[in-house]
Amino acid sequence: MNRRDVWSGMTLAGVSMLAGLPAWAQGPRISRLVIVGGAEDRLQDRIILRKFADYSGGSPARIRVITAASGDPEGVWQSYQNAFKSIGVEDVQRLAIDDRESAHALSLQAEILQADGIFMSGGDQSKLMDTLWDTPAYQALHQSFHFNRCCIGGTSAGAAVMSRHMIAQGPAVLRPSKEAVDTDIGLGLLSQAVVDQHFSERRRLARLLSTLAMRPDLLGVGIDEDTALVIERGEAMEVIGKGTVTLVDPSQMQSNVNELETLEAIEMLGVQLHVLPAGHRYSLQTLAKSAGSAPLRRAIERLVAVGPIRG
Repeated sequence: MNRRDVWSGMTLAGVSMLAGLPAWAQGPRISRLVIVGGAEDRLQDRIILRKFADYSGGSPARIRVITAASGDPEGVWQSYQNAFKSIGVEDVQRLAIDDRESAHALSLQAEILQADGIFMSGGDQSKLMDTLWDTPAYQALHQSFHFNRCCIGGTSAGAAVMSRHMIAQGPAVLRPSKEAVDTDIGLGLLSQAVVDQHFSERRRLARLLSTLAMRPDLLGVGIDEDTALVIERGEAMEVIGKGTVTLVDPSQMQSNVNELETLEAIEMLGVQLHVLPAGHRYSLQTLAKSAGSAPLRRAIERLVAVGPIRG
């Protein structure tokens, strides 16, 4: 069944699977997403991976890695295993998600629900979603994030799948163009945004604008390489690493996209853009006290909004 045609909400019956709830989840920890623009440092300072490990519970954390998007899953797994162990995480294992059949294994569901942190590698986001879509592993990822407060991270393709409306493929067009981008359905951990990665390095602003012209109900998120957007669900966002996160808000946009033929250049008026450099944290509580920050606050409210549980 095509993901474009089906998007169903999961009932709370799955809560019975929470027998594997991590011990720390009884405390005040909040759910976080660590969305990486790709090419994160795994050999030197490892700033992003260190923060991901910290958010997952530090050196005692049970970190699991999904490499299903990669064309070289074993090689990528070895790279992440070495990186996490080098920063003091001992319990790091690869989740055996190799195809749709493996994504139905009961043992895999238990591993996902017992994890403190789950990190998805780069590769091909469509391949990753073809493997996960509408499987018990997909449901377990939602349960782990929403109920167990597991930290879920992803880089490149693993970042693209975070949103419900996912950029599947499309060239880095020179200017916003109608239907220049192919989209599909992702994991849906972000319910009101669409993510693009390698953003500045591959000059993808026009690609993201092309996507938003067709879906002005979404917030656009562009993340540079070796940079991560950290979302504290319902509370705040933070930018870590070396680059910037670009938020593109088309909610007040006027566009002629419906009058155009495929690949014609689009007129887009009233688009709001926010460029947020690494080293900054933006909380809704703080922004509410600043009269001049209303547009940014509205964008971040959508970004950190608690979305539905999918499955």
